[in-house]
Amino acid sequence: MVFEHVFIEIAAILVLATGLGILGLLLRQPLIVAFLLTGVLSGPFGLGIITSYDKIELLGHIGIALLLFVVGLKLDLHLIRTTGPVALATGLGQIVFTILFGFIITMGMGMPLISSIYVSVAMTFSSTIIIVKLLSDKKEIDSLHGRIAMGFLIVQDIVAILALIVLTALGGGSIGDQKAAWEIAWITGKGIAFLASVGLLMRYVLPGLTGMLARSQELLVLFAVTWAVFIGALGDYLGFSKEVGAFLGGISLASTPYREAIGSRLVSLRDFLLLFFFIDLGSRLEFSTVGPQLGKAAILSLFVLIGNPLIIMTIMGIMGYRRRTGFLAGLTVAQISEFSLILVALGLGLGHIDRDTTGLVTLIGVTTIFVSTYMILNSDALYRVLSPTIRIFERKSPYREIETSGQCDLTDIDMILVGLGTYGSGVAEDLFKRGKKILGVDFDPQALNTWQSRGISVMFGDAGDPEFLDHLPLGCSRWFISMIRDRRLNLEIFHHLKDLGYHGHMVLSAGNDEDAEAYEKAGVHLVLRPYRHVAQHASSEITDAMR
Repeated sequence: MVFEHVFIEIAAILVLATGLGILGLLLRQPLIVAFLLTGVLSGPFGLGIITSYDKIELLGHIGIALLLFVVGLKLDLHLIRTTGPVALATGLGQIVFTILFGFIITMGMGMPLISSIYVSVAMTFSSTIIIVKLLSDKKEIDSLHGRIAMGFLIVQDIVAILALIVLTALGGGSIGDQKAAWEIAWITGKGIAFLASVGLLMRYVLPGLTGMLARSQELLVLFAVTWAVFIGALGDYLGFSKEVGAFLGGISLASTPYREAIGSRLVSLRDFLLLFFFIDLGSRLEFSTVGPQLGKAAILSLFVLIGNPLIIMTIMGIMGYRRRTGFLAGLTVAQISEFSLILVALGLGLGHIDRDTTGLVTLIGVTTIFVSTYMILNSDALYRVLSPTIRIFERKSPYREIETSGQCDLTDIDMILVGLGTYGSGVAEDLFKRGKKILGVDFDPQALNTWQSRGISVMFGDAGDPEFLDHLPLGCSRWFISMIRDRRLNLEIFHHLKDLGYHGHMVLSAGNDEDAEAYEKAGVHLVLRPYRHVAQHASSEITDAMR
């Protein structure tokens, strides 16, 4: 089905994507699956609608740049210090052990040595784009496991880029003159220069420039898109990926006061353009050589879906994290990425592997992307089922999440306050001035350190983890206050505390009237409505001023 004009072609693709999206919504299936299926049906193995691959790919690349840009935009630099060690350990550890076990499995299948190496390396890389999209949809990108996952996914991307550079250098046949070492040294030098340049711009240029552009919201958004695409393109030109470049571009604007305004305006554009990435990915999947590879693909897909998460859980358990945090972070590596497909395509072009190996990796990619999407979207239900089984991945004392900071007496507190963000900190500040004794709970070390320095008891942990809630000194407090504005999570916390026999007063924060009604129906003692309270206070101030 070939159309004469690219506009009609894209219109047909969008109609198909919308139809499959509606069908997926009715069947309660993830939209990513519907979009990938749109690509498969639009490609050469389906209806053959797509002929302008270059234009679809271009739109997808812009979507990728905006996705990673928005993630970087929300990243505080202090998180690099707090999650850096675990991100580096899990990222490198997962790569090493996946290659090792993957190589043993593929060699046991009788695959040639070079093919085994390619497949083993391909199974180490996870799709940053897909994971970020799923975590963003679930509003877990800022959770503890989301931050850790983002850290080791970036480590994976950097290793993937280096692997492609080494492979390209070795493909030239110039091993004797140490060309590969020179390429790595050269890319490292360019990377340092790239980081330094962006750092200088972030320090001396971007704050003033964004302040000037903020006079026009349209111009500010245009600049943000331009900056995301430009830095992404510059990173790609220098030998890095566009993902790393765009992510760095977002970080460079994260310290400006306009990051929230920019991020909120880019979300819709990002989601629309990302549609073309998934369509492009689905349309390029080759199924012509997968027939003889079904058995091998099934075994290796199980290794990626189960083995990779187990590796992450083991490392994080050793480092003192709870099994829930390790489990949720581990699910993010239960698929292979677009880097894996690029790797085998390069190996095929260099003559290192044949089309059978390429087809095998393609089939692993399709299987793991589809299955892991469901695993991540249903991660809480999976954890509840598997929690007793995976207890072995948690130390007797997961000190990184249950350790109480400070020397305050937890037997004498008035309330437990969960969530020390902007709103939570404001409420805590006022309660503190009124002489209330508070135990603050959050997974942001900087926020906890700030309140600890003022003599307030704090605990580091994720309130979404039921077992963390079990360790809270609930018997010492008659009030439990959640400043989290997530209805599902708040109701889970409410019901879990009731199951524990907590008889104190519960206070939940509602993002809208529907949330408030659900809390009141559940029997919550007090419902906070931040936006309504602010509006009422503002109207009172205005009325008083008018008098």
